[in-house]
Amino acid sequence: MPDAPRIRASLVYAEPDAVFEATFELPDGATVADAIERSGIRGKRPEVVIRADRVGVFARKAAFDTPLRDGDRVEIYRPLRIDPKEARRQRARKT
Repeated sequence: MPDAPRIRASLVYAEPDAVFEATFELPDGATVADAIERSGIRGKRPEVVIRADRVGVFARKAAFDTPLRDGDRVEIYRPLRIDPKEARRQRARKT
């Protein structure tokens, strides 16, 4: 009996001073949620808050039930420290 098809995927969570990255295989048809669980981030980095509005695949927002393709990179995003519009205003005031 042949093995079930599998895909390779990775998961990344970046902070200013550290990066968590894991590469793994999943069964074909796996989702973003499956990748999060398979990565082991919850056990290795329990302080990371994983919310549906802060995950994506290759910089595009994705839901937990989004199916993955071979080679996809799941990303967990940190909350913004400052609103981007406010950051631009502050930079403009400095010049």
